[in-house]
Amino acid sequence: MTAPTPPARRLGRADLHLHTLASDGTASAEEMLLRAARLGLDVVAVTDHDDLRGALRAQEAAARLDSPVQVVAGVELTTRGGHLLALFPGDLGAGRPTPDVSPLRSLAWTIAAIHAQGGVAIVPHPMSWVPPGAKARAIDRLMAGPAESRPDGIELANPTPPAGRRSAAARRWNRSWRMAETGSSDAHFPEVMGAAQTRFPGRTVDDLMRSLTIGATVAEWGPSPPWRQIGARRLLAQQGRSGLATPLALARRAIGAQNDSVRRRAARTAR
Repeated sequence: MTAPTPPARRLGRADLHLHTLASDGTASAEEMLLRAARLGLDVVAVTDHDDLRGALRAQEAAARLDSPVQVVAGVELTTRGGHLLALFPGDLGAGRPTPDVSPLRSLAWTIAAIHAQGGVAIVPHPMSWVPPGAKARAIDRLMAGPAESRPDGIELANPTPPAGRRSAAARRWNRSWRMAETGSSDAHFPEVMGAAQTRFPGRTVDDLMRSLTIGATVAEWGPSPPWRQIGARRLLAQQGRSGLATPLALARRAIGAQNDSVRRRAARTAR
């Protein structure tokens, strides 16, 4: 008697590159979560520019709303070699130390710092000029270097025009790099969510992270709304926010570092 064939494991759906009002997005973390649930996404990563606040709010909102969508806390870091996504699994609001990776460092240093704090590093919109993505030769050098400074994944599906134009070239390069592939909408508007997705075996954040580690993810294109659906006024307003997002995030970090330094000096003086 022939043994029954076990059912195929369901492939989860994730969007790993989202922006909220905490940087240059146009919707709150709650609004993005509600949209993700309507789309049937299993996992999302909120990745505001150089700022984890949007991701933490999204995790808090997911718990408060009892959302079916699991949230990965992330950040889109500005490095000297282009942008880099850092994804940190786990609930950062459950007594865990919040990861902190300095911006404006080299790609190699930044990836090693992400790994040292238990995170995963993904190259977004590779080889694009605006927004800045890591260039092919730079990634080549990383992949030939020490393991702690090698990225874990590469975004091979991203619907933004500059990234879309480079996706075929990035896919060709990745035949030799053999990084885990991801698809993400890079959504700054809720309507764009799901326009590119990462498919993975399972449904949870743990399943996703395991799949990224072993290269079992698939970058997949989804339906993308026409830009006229968003409208010129909203597009222009978002572009204005985009020009300010990174400078404001870096200024907040500088002020925070200065305040920490003042507190440390005061504490030493008090002794």
